[in-house]
Amino acid sequence: MSDDSTWGRARASGPLLLGVRHHGPGSARAVRAALEAARPGVVLIEGPPEADALIPLAADPDMRPPVALLGHAVDEPGRSAFWPLAEFSPEWVAIRWALEQGIPARFIDLPATHTLAWEAEPEAPSDGDDKGDGDDKGGEGDADTEGDPGAVRDLRVDPLAVLAETAGYDDPERWWEDVVEHRGPGRSDPFAPFAALEEAMTALRERYGVGGRPRDLVREAHMRLQVRAARKEFGDAVAVVCGAWHVPALREKTTVTADRALLKGLPKVKADLTWVPWTHRRLARSSGYGAGIDSPGWYGHLFRAPDRPVERWLTKVAGLLREEDRVVSSAHVIEAVRLAETLAAMRGRPLPGLSETTDAVRAVMCDGSDVPLALVHDRLVVGDVLGEVPEAAPAVPLQRDLAREQRRLRLRPEALERELELDLRKETDAGRSRLLHRLRLLGVGWGEPAESRGSTGTFRETWRLRWEPELSVRIAEAGVWGTTVLAAATARAEAEATSAGALAEVTALAEHCLLAGLPDALPVVMRVLADRAALDLDVGHLAQALPALVRSLRYGDVRGTDTGALAGVAAGLAERVFVGLPPACTALDADAAEEMRGHVDAVHGAVGLLAETLAGTPDTGPGDLRGRWRSVLRTLALRDTVPGVVRGRAVRLLLDDGELGPEEAARLMGLVLSPGTPPADAAAWIEGFVGGGGGMLLVHDERLLGLVDTWLTTVPAEAFTDVLPLLRRTFSAYEPGVRRTLGELVRRGPGGTTRSAAPAAGPPGFAAEPDTERADAVLPVVRLLLGLDAEPENAATHDNNLAGVGT
Repeated sequence: MSDDSTWGRARASGPLLLGVRHHGPGSARAVRAALEAARPGVVLIEGPPEADALIPLAADPDMRPPVALLGHAVDEPGRSAFWPLAEFSPEWVAIRWALEQGIPARFIDLPATHTLAWEAEPEAPSDGDDKGDGDDKGGEGDADTEGDPGAVRDLRVDPLAVLAETAGYDDPERWWEDVVEHRGPGRSDPFAPFAALEEAMTALRERYGVGGRPRDLVREAHMRLQVRAARKEFGDAVAVVCGAWHVPALREKTTVTADRALLKGLPKVKADLTWVPWTHRRLARSSGYGAGIDSPGWYGHLFRAPDRPVERWLTKVAGLLREEDRVVSSAHVIEAVRLAETLAAMRGRPLPGLSETTDAVRAVMCDGSDVPLALVHDRLVVGDVLGEVPEAAPAVPLQRDLAREQRRLRLRPEALERELELDLRKETDAGRSRLLHRLRLLGVGWGEPAESRGSTGTFRETWRLRWEPELSVRIAEAGVWGTTVLAAATARAEAEATSAGALAEVTALAEHCLLAGLPDALPVVMRVLADRAALDLDVGHLAQALPALVRSLRYGDVRGTDTGALAGVAAGLAERVFVGLPPACTALDADAAEEMRGHVDAVHGAVGLLAETLAGTPDTGPGDLRGRWRSVLRTLALRDTVPGVVRGRAVRLLLDDGELGPEEAARLMGLVLSPGTPPADAAAWIEGFVGGGGGMLLVHDERLLGLVDTWLTTVPAEAFTDVLPLLRRTFSAYEPGVRRTLGELVRRGPGGTTRSAAPAAGPPGFAAEPDTERADAVLPVVRLLLGLDAEPENAATHDNNLAGVGT
């Protein structure tokens, strides 16, 4: 290579400094071209030196970026930081090139032992919550505090924005695309782009100093020491790949003593590092990652595309839209390419960029709609790529056990959110359910329960799964509880039981233990539960705890768990609620009364389930559990000191259970709605009685509707504004069809012509005799559903049977 090149001119002044933009495909291509031309003896890379031993794993065929170096404090795993690398990251390209050439590659940034020890300042994101953002790499385009969760952000200078503004651009990403991504590395001189970038950064450093990043001075001092050490070993055959912001500081002539003085007295913690999978979504700025890019999927495409990137990109977009059943043809792709190129020419750009292709997709393939365009942005522009790391990568024992469980249960982590339907009667699905519940108990939120779209039985579960890189930190944090998922979840459950502050927390924990299949933790939880239940005198707490406890009893059948101890505690808890509820419902204000109504509803449902469950338990049979609860409801319904919303609810529950006749319910409502009752109290009673799905009751029983209508028309004008919010809250909860029907009934008034004037002999809303003509109308559909059309000889018999069922 000729000595008049930029590299030849730079050799006299020190090592080859390749200033890059982190996660920039243009920088990545330029780095590879420069390394191929220079052929250095060692490659130094911005990153934590403790990870040097992990560099060879980058050559493992099972290592697929995006990945990240995870550093965490051994004694406090929550104190952590990530150093993400994508396939188009210049650092990753430099590592791969060095491994391919068989030359050393080393990290030279400030060690993680110091980075993690720095206390986070208030303006910085918490390193315990926003793990991926501690690595705020910036290079020439972004604030650069790699692995530094404590740097102050609001005082920083964005070098890329300053350069773009100087060039007359209002969008830094667009400027970067025009000057780097669309230009490619220098063909005649591969070092020219780095020289130009260094000159620009030198001017910025002279103008802005450290740019609001004082800790960069310490990091750059450590980098200079590492560069000096490498030059002693390899001479000037040293290449350094780092953020372009640091290049002027590394070129600066300083003394060893001055650099060491900056590093003296830094705090330290014991740190561990490993490789973990990363995602394109976490590389995006929208995720909070300070050195992120707006479009990692687009940048990955630019890096991989060998030629014609616009045509290949729009073809990929068309494929995605076809998968979503949108009509997109080859003609759409051709027209979109033409439009993108035309827009680029009109805007003075060398090639169409992301903005041009996006505008073309919106106009040609999406018919001007942003709805399908949002899908393109989410799936392609950002992307759901999840990296992989080899098994040889260091990991805490809990992580390894989780990986084994994932393989055994064929439950692969994915970055794309998906729903998983589980049938707990199947062994594999039951194992998946237990694993996901155990992870939730450990604070590893890989899956969240979702409402099932099919059966609502206890044998079926629906989960919404999505793997995020931060879960690796959560697993490291949970490693203090045990070396396996089962042991860690058991220990965590026992610890939470002893430290729980409320009875409801213990009952919820018992439910989690059953769901997670933790038989060793359940006895400890049950002892704590029995002790807390015996000492807790607050009926609200008892009522709040009972439903979760009763729900837990249902899991014994499908999960094969012994729930005998739970049944005894639940029955005792129910008896205490029965005794304490009436006194607890007196002298309550409006908010407390509304809360108590919720407790009454919850206990009512729990008692029904408990009675069914205990029916098959010899030692703890239900006795007259339902009867005793109904006696409590009668007491609440008739006691004047009980708030109206609770009394009305008690009457409604008794009516629904058939323990109170319609005539008696109408009588009680008439008493409450009499002129002697304050309007606010009457409105509260109505809210309790017809709230929560009571609209159909009014539709089918016009006597009750007439009582409400008559009362409402007699409310004094001065009191109407006080009761209106209660009534509006009650009736607004009804379905639109129910509200419409009620309006029609009220408008028609009593004795209208739309219904028969003859009194009904059956229940309100039902005829005295079955309507066989209407029943016969559904027979063809029922026969089709049951597959009976294939047996014509038995059709008459089936029709007769079905007619009996229909009536």
